[in-house]
Amino acid sequence: MFITHRRRIVELAAKSRVPAVYGDREFVDAGGLMFYGASLAHLYHDAASYTDRILKGARPADLPVEQPTKLELVINLNAAKALGLTIPPSVIGRADHLVE
Repeated sequence: MFITHRRRIVELAAKSRVPAVYGDREFVDAGGLMFYGASLAHLYHDAASYTDRILKGARPADLPVEQPTKLELVINLNAAKALGLTIPPSVIGRADHLVE
């Protein structure tokens, strides 16, 4: 539901001048300020590796539960400017992607 209404959520946060960090990158692509969370590309790769092990005969019950190993920070500099925020250079330097 949240992804479906992401544009409206981002609009409401901006209208209320709330600097929000989102759990899905799609929110930043829709104009949100920041995303910090698991890299979907890496999650898909890990899922494929897991599936490969199962198809090669591993029992799913014997495989460990895995957590994401790659996290991403995406910052929308346009949204920061609109909110009147200055993102420190140290944070910008750590970002995986910048939206300008």
